[in-house]
Amino acid sequence: MTEIQIELANDADREWCARLMAASEPWITLGRNYERCLARCRAAELTVLMARRGGAACGFVLLHPTGVAGSPYIASIATSEAVRGQGVGSLLLEAAERWLPGARHMFLCVSSFNTRARQLYERRGYTQVGELPDYVIPGASEILMHKQLIHNPPVRA
Repeated sequence: MTEIQIELANDADREWCARLMAASEPWITLGRNYERCLARCRAAELTVLMARRGGAACGFVLLHPTGVAGSPYIASIATSEAVRGQGVGSLLLEAAERWLPGARHMFLCVSSFNTRARQLYERRGYTQVGELPDYVIPGASEILMHKQLIHNPPVRA
């Protein structure tokens, strides 16, 4: 596999992220169209880290630096279909976890129907700390997950 590079997103990258979100689960089931996804990807408070393979975008993570009780929160993470199951999601999680030096905790939510993503987060050390039933759509919960971080040197583009 060609090496994956992680770097800060530019404006065109944020549009790519929105297109990927709008065409992928869980955002399809959650009813998020391109415009809503683009607004989220352009949110000034979010840092967007891009994964690239051979210069081509293949994934991203949206990171809110103080999203849950002052701790970082992964607002969204996705990889293109072509690289799913190849470790790109894990690399993006690692980059987000190291992005803010001194952060001691990381949070994220995963939709109850998104079992593959939840399995990834659990393998990466995240545990469930809460459940928000019917939070985004009726019949589905958002599962709040947490990981205590070990201090690593920051990753900066």
